[in-house]
Amino acid sequence: MDARALSEFGRRDWETDTDLEPVRFAMIGLGWWTREEAIPATEQSDRCETTVVVSGDHDKAENVAEASENAEVAITYDEFHDGAATDEYDAVYIATPNAKHLEFVASAAAFGKAVLCEKPMEATPERARRIVEACEGEVPLMVAYRMHTEPAVRRARELVAEGAIGDPMLVHGSMSQDLLEIFSNPDQWRLDPDLSGPGASVMDLGIYPLNTARFVLDADPVEVSALARSEGEEFADVPDEVATFEVRFDDGTLAACSASQHANRSSHLKVVGTDGEVSIEPAFFDRQARQFELEVNGTRATVEPEQVDQMLEEFDYFAHQVRTRSDLYADGRHGLVDIETMHAIYESAERGSVVSVSGDD
Repeated sequence: MDARALSEFGRRDWETDTDLEPVRFAMIGLGWWTREEAIPATEQSDRCETTVVVSGDHDKAENVAEASENAEVAITYDEFHDGAATDEYDAVYIATPNAKHLEFVASAAAFGKAVLCEKPMEATPERARRIVEACEGEVPLMVAYRMHTEPAVRRARELVAEGAIGDPMLVHGSMSQDLLEIFSNPDQWRLDPDLSGPGASVMDLGIYPLNTARFVLDADPVEVSALARSEGEEFADVPDEVATFEVRFDDGTLAACSASQHANRSSHLKVVGTDGEVSIEPAFFDRQARQFELEVNGTRATVEPEQVDQMLEEFDYFAHQVRTRSDLYADGRHGLVDIETMHAIYESAERGSVVSVSGDD
């Protein structure tokens, strides 16, 4: 095995040396992820900064602004939709519950602002399509898949594309956590179908192995088969306290994935080819030291790649692409495929049969 196969973790293969003006962000939705991950990432960055914070609660917005290094403007959701402070930001980061994304994307697009929207892009395929329509040809739109700028995942994609493991045949992926250990109150949006979409585990966690497999393979789902169950009282409103799903991709690769919001914290991704395999574990949780393994023709090598701040990588990539007027990956149409696929997964679990992934919803 060539040692370079493991050593070449190009951290920022997308970056140029261009001196760029920082992108100013309005942060929409001030939950813990925005406060503890997104805003600090922009404060570390030379490519972007948070200048506006937006919440349904004005006092909360004021408090977050006061704790921020650069945010000088705090506004409510209504004020945002009314066009307040549009001169103070260039782009928006949307981290509200899934079913609230569309309204903020639509307003941002109307104001001519670039959009970085958390995944999943929306709660339903119909609403996700409206996001695409609002932005396409009008403003840059990127769906916030932080694994796309994770160096270990990018290296896995390169190795598969180069044929290092032969032809990809199988993918194994999983992500699980104990949601109620993290947020003890079961009255939360991830367990509310009106806000999360059709379920909890696949929508919030299963999207990681699904989308990362798409990225590494450079392939899209064709059909799915799924099983799901919910037995805990707290999960009574969602069908997937735990779920497994199989995916057939358009390149012929088959994937077996699992997700649970009521299990030990765990994640992994493995791609098995005709000549070898590449795996990442832990794979999907941020702030965890990843172990990357490559096996080719019976020879296995392991490396611990440089640990990066995934949110900093994601924000810097978005800002760079916006300022250089370059294509964004993943765009809205990419995100729409995930929404269609996850809805097919829920349909399969309910029907007990294979379901095709189709844009005809």
